[in-house]
Amino acid sequence: MRALALVCTLSPSPTASSSEVLAGQVLAELEKRGVDVESVRVADHDVKPGIKADMGDGDEWPALREKVLAADILLIATPIWMGHPASNCQLVLERLNADMSETDDQGRPLFYGKVAAVAVVGNEDGAHKVSADAFQGLNDLGFSLAPQAVTYWVGEAMQGTDYQDLDETPEAVDTTTRTLAANTAHLARLLSDAPFRAPAQ
Repeated sequence: MRALALVCTLSPSPTASSSEVLAGQVLAELEKRGVDVESVRVADHDVKPGIKADMGDGDEWPALREKVLAADILLIATPIWMGHPASNCQLVLERLNADMSETDDQGRPLFYGKVAAVAVVGNEDGAHKVSADAFQGLNDLGFSLAPQAVTYWVGEAMQGTDYQDLDETPEAVDTTTRTLAANTAHLARLLSDAPFRAPAQ
């Protein structure tokens, strides 16, 4: 099993990122369950806007796309901005949209059999709305979603404390993160053993 986290913070490395911290915690739980993991910060790459697999002119999405295609599990980690997923999250979903009509050699959509999950952080309300937006896009693309496939932390509104500033992980977040990892890894293994068939023509 292989998992890829696409961290959609707007800040490039080496700036600290709460989204990356939470993504790392999810990946650590997946590793405990025998999953090989990798994390990529989208802002560190020149990902062009658009809905093609390759937008040309130095576009670095094709290399990230290959990582998505090689993974069994895709984790999208995003902060909340103005009540919405970060623009890099939307950018990722739009670039994945290029493959919505593509199929494998058995006639199945490319993302059939892959499992997705979402991690959300912010110091404003909106975690449920943000995860719902991401879930809808991922499901449209053909990813499967396990039960409770989101973990999140939302701090007090209009305050300056970020997830990365906490001295310890809140118990509720830790429990939710472990549940996400357990359910997501379980579903990915089930789909590996019993893949979806091609949709009826």
